[in-house]
Amino acid sequence: MLRRTMIKLGVLLPLATTACAAQTEQPLTIVSGKPSASPRALRYAEAAGVLAGRPGTMGIIVWDRQSNTFWREGDTAHPTWTASTVKLAIVTSLLEQARTHKITLSGADHQDVAAVLDVSDDNAATRLWNKCGKDKLVPRFRQAYGMTGLTFVDGFPRFWGHMKCTAEDLMRLMAYVLEKVNPQDREFLLDRMRHVGAIQQWGAWAAGPSQQPGVKNGWSIEPDGGQKHWVANTVGFAGPGARYAIAAMYDLPAGKTIDDGVHAVSDVIATIFGQVVPAKVTVPDPSTGL
Repeated sequence: MLRRTMIKLGVLLPLATTACAAQTEQPLTIVSGKPSASPRALRYAEAAGVLAGRPGTMGIIVWDRQSNTFWREGDTAHPTWTASTVKLAIVTSLLEQARTHKITLSGADHQDVAAVLDVSDDNAATRLWNKCGKDKLVPRFRQAYGMTGLTFVDGFPRFWGHMKCTAEDLMRLMAYVLEKVNPQDREFLLDRMRHVGAIQQWGAWAAGPSQQPGVKNGWSIEPDGGQKHWVANTVGFAGPGARYAIAAMYDLPAGKTIDDGVHAVSDVIATIFGQVVPAKVTVPDPSTGL
């Protein structure tokens, strides 16, 4: 069941990786039970309406890095299969290890990084996972990147494709990339996330070309409670200077399709950024989520 919350700008769960996390945030002004009439506040209210009543569990967070305020809707603390969103953490770790000379990147490694960020190539991600340290990477994901809710799923091998996290975890990962990664590596990551292949042109991408969005999406069919179901997740950014960080995870109920998931997540984000709804997006081939 989707958990509805009052539209608000509030404090993110601890974001120790961000330089501005200690600042005091002010809630969105509420007048007679309605948000203030600023265009941004009205779009947030409209987005909450788009999300309302969706089956399954969705949680979304938008962080305005300029004002250091957050908008949340749905259940942002719900553990959801990460699918390919965790690949952003894998690539970030690879770049950091290479910069500190713990590993050396070959030409093939660089090709794998490009394939992971461009078309979310699973085989390339597995090769990088193995090169970077496999499950030994996860403590750094939790401690340095702030993904404190990241866990391996019981009953499955300790593999990048068998983990769950929350939208809060993805927001902290995006915050780390935007604020803590080496500037050269950050520019590389942001540039590649802004130029993804068609298969990833949804989710945060729905903010629209004028917002110069960047994205790393995840979509897969996963087993829970004896049933298989889709997840559709997005982590990314939008706006001048990557002003807005975005994280959303959608745990769809059995019987819903990848089309349902992609459009639901994308339509909420498109609404926030004043784009046309239904959002103009590309839905991945369902076979890619098997």
